[in-house]
This record gives sequence, structure tokens and C-alpha cells, in this order.
Amino acid sequence: MWRPTPGSLRLLALLGVIGNVVIVVSGGAVRVTKSGLGCPDWPRCSGDSLVPTHNPEHHVLNMSIEFGNRLITFVVLGVGVLVFVAALRLRPRRRSLVWWALAQPMSVVAQAVIGGVVVLTKLHPAAVSLHFLVSPALLVFCVALWIRAGEGDAPPRPLAGPWTRRLAAALLVSSAAVMVAGTVVTGTGPHAGDAESRRYGFDITDVARIHGELAWLTIALTVLAIAALHRTGAPAAARRRAHELAGLIVLQGAVGYTQYFLGVPAGLVLLHMLGSVLMWIAAFRLFFALRDRGPVPGPATAEPAPAAPHAAGAPQPA
Repeated sequence: MWRPTPGSLRLLALLGVIGNVVIVVSGGAVRVTKSGLGCPDWPRCSGDSLVPTHNPEHHVLNMSIEFGNRLITFVVLGVGVLVFVAALRLRPRRRSLVWWALAQPMSVVAQAVIGGVVVLTKLHPAAVSLHFLVSPALLVFCVALWIRAGEGDAPPRPLAGPWTRRLAAALLVSSAAVMVAGTVVTGTGPHAGDAESRRYGFDITDVARIHGELAWLTIALTVLAIAALHRTGAPAAARRRAHELAGLIVLQGAVGYTQYFLGVPAGLVLLHMLGSVLMWIAAFRLFFALRDRGPVPGPATAEPAPAAPHAAGAPQPA
């Protein structure tokens, strides 16, 4: 962190990606174990205590699960701060990386505030949906930094034709739509986070069908993207990214249909949530694999950067 290299900065960025995946799964564990109000207050856990204490209305296991999820947030925040410090101290300093890194701790703080809203609204399904969706949004910054730390700052050079790049962008949109619809399915189904929590008033069959149709659209776009990449002779790395995405979609679909027909068991719900963010990461990796920005700048090739991120301007195009 204090004497970073491009490789060590990229490693820290990868830790940020992993941390945000872990917090999605831990948040899912809070839901499926009905621990959403295990810590009924915010920012304290209960009453005047920051940590779980005896509470006749809440089982100690539920309190511990919810408190553990809060602790993971602090770990992810700590990684975000380390990433930002490393980006500031990287020589030569790269302005775009500083801004991508700064977005991470700021986004974790926003996530913590939304988590407080979730608790204070007694797990209102709209607040819970937003709380989940902030994590994929935060992963955009984490994945972008992870990839950008391993490449240069030259203007993006397309490695595929306009049609293929549009397909990759459409895949990002459809993947986002699948996740949004998934939060509605969860907010309508049995895993509310607490037995007394409100649910969406939709028919579970209808919202599950919409979620499934969006997933099939994502599959179709992925097949088209793979065909386009092979037909146009795209780089092997881009084809690998597309195959990885296709494999994750197949596994995610299998888990989704299995949990639906088995009555949404808790273990499969967690696996499905994990699959959703892994798909999201894979879609972004494919998107970034369709352009080249040259080698990582060295001391002799990079221009000096301003002393502070606020004077550096917005991040360069990905």
C-alpha cells in the first residue's frame, strides 16, 4: 500500500472485488436465516450497545449473523481505503485510477447508510432491494480498477467490430435487468429477512416468469456475442471471457430453476445470489476485453499527475 507497484495495486483491487462478493453472500445469509432485525437498531446493534447483547426479542444467533454482516462492511471499507491510498502513492500517479479507487470507500459508506435505512424501515422490500443493488453498482468501480490497473492509459483501441461491442453493452444492460427483477422475486417470496417484514404484493409466479424471461434474453445475447467473436476472429482473451460468462449463465439458470421447483431452499438462494454477482463481473470483463489501452505506463513514459484527486478531473473512459 505505501510503496505500491501496478501489480500490488491490482491485487488490492482484486481484494475489493472479492470483499464485495462476500458481502452479497453474507447479506443473503441474513435474509434466509430471518436475521434482518437481529440487530434492531442502527448504527448500534441494540439499545446502547454497538455489539450483540442479551435481548429477549431476538435470538443470539440472529443477532450474531446480522452483526457479522455489519462487520464485513467495515472490512470492505478498510480495503477500499487501502486501495485509495495505494492509488495516491503509485508512481507515476495515474489520475483515472485515483478516481476509481476513491469511489470504493465512498460507495461503501453509502451502502452502510442504506443498510441503516433497511433496519429503520423494518426491512421494507424496496429498501432491501436497493441495499442489494448497491453492491453490483460498487462492483463496477472495483472491477474497473482491477482491470485498469493492469493496462495503460492510451486511447481505447477497439478489438472487435461495432456490432460485437454493442452486444457486449447490451449484455450489461440485460444482466442488470435480471438482477433488478431478481430482487423483486426475492422481495415477493418467502425470504424476507424477518417473519414480520412486509413483502411486495405481486404474484410470485408472475415476477419469477419475468425474471426467467430476462435471463433467457441474456442467454440469447451471450450466444450472439460468442458467435460474433468467433466469426470476426476476435482475440482469444475476449472469447474466453464470453465462454466464462456462458458457463456461469448455464450454472445460474440450473440453480434458479432448481430452487423454484424445490420451494426456494435457503442454501440455493445463497448460491443463486453468488451466481448473480459472478455473472455481473464476467459481463464487465467481457466488455473490457473488447478494447486495448496499451501497456502499463512506467516511470519514463507517464506524465506526472496533479497532487490531489480533486484537481485531476473525471476518470478517463474505460
